[in-house]
Amino acid sequence: MNVFLAEYATANDPALAPEGAAMLAVLRASFERCGHRVILPGPGDFAAQIAWNASGADAGLIIAPDSLLSRYTRVLEQYTDNLGCGSTTAAVCANKVMTSRILERHGVPVPGEAPSGLRVVKPVAGCGAIGVRLTEEPAREGECAERYIEGEHLSVSLVCNRLVGEACEKYSGRPPVVLAINRQSITRDADGTFHYHGGETPVDHPRSAEIRKSAVDAVTVLGCQGYCGVDVVVADKVYVVDVNPRITTSIVGITACMQEEIADILISAAHGNAPDPVHLTGRVRFSADGKVTPA
Repeated sequence: MNVFLAEYATANDPALAPEGAAMLAVLRASFERCGHRVILPGPGDFAAQIAWNASGADAGLIIAPDSLLSRYTRVLEQYTDNLGCGSTTAAVCANKVMTSRILERHGVPVPGEAPSGLRVVKPVAGCGAIGVRLTEEPAREGECAERYIEGEHLSVSLVCNRLVGEACEKYSGRPPVVLAINRQSITRDADGTFHYHGGETPVDHPRSAEIRKSAVDAVTVLGCQGYCGVDVVVADKVYVVDVNPRITTSIVGITACMQEEIADILISAAHGNAPDPVHLTGRVRFSADGKVTPA
C-alpha cells in the first residue's frame, strides 16, 4: 500500500515539533517494516499538501493538535481512506466542554464544570497540558473551568475499530483494542501551571479493569476510530479528563514494548478487525519529546 502520513507540528509549531517528529518517526518505521510505501507532505501550505499527496495514496493519517485535527482530516477524507478518527468526531473531541457533557450524559465519570473556587482552567481546544493551570481566577475567552480532582494521572492508549456492516447499523465491529495503561509525568509550578513531561508504559495497575472500562466507554460513546488516548485521574472513581482522537506521545513508548506492529493494527482497525490483545514486553519511560529509556 501507499500510505500518506501528514504531521503538522514539525514544520508549523516549534513548541510541539519534537513530539510530532517522534510520533511520525515511529509510524513511518512501522509502515515501512510492514512493506508499505510511505508518502510525506512537502513544504508549503499543509492543507494543499494533504490534497496533493493523499490522492495518490491508498490510505492516510493526520497527526495534528486537537484544534486543527478535524480541519485537516476533513481534507484527507476527500481523497483517500482515513486510518484515524473521523473528522466529525475529532471536532467534537477538540471541544473539551462538549466532550465532557456528552460523557456525563452517558454515565462516564468526568470532573464536571466548576464556575468558582479552586479549579482547573484550560483551553477549550488544547493539547499537551499547554495553558492548563490550577487557579481561582476566572476562565478567559476560549477557556473552560472544571473541578479539580486530586488523584493519580494515567492515560489509556487504544485503537478503535471502524464501524462496519450495512449502514453501520447491524454490526458495530470488534470493541476497541486497549494497547496499554500509561503513567503520566505531570508537575505543577507554584503559580498552578501544569507541565507534561512524558510518562511510563505499560503500567500494571490494581484498578486496571476499572481504568480500561472508563476509557473504552469514553471512546465508544464518542464514536472514535483509530488510535486514541484517554487521560484519566484515578481517585474515588476513574475520571475521564480528556479524550485525544489522535496519535499521542505514548505511542513511542508502547511501540518500544509491543510485539505487534502499530501499522498492522491501524490498517486492521480500519477494516473493523484489529487484534486483541496485544503483547507487551518490558517497561519504558518516554519523554514529551519522544525519547525512550528502560524503566
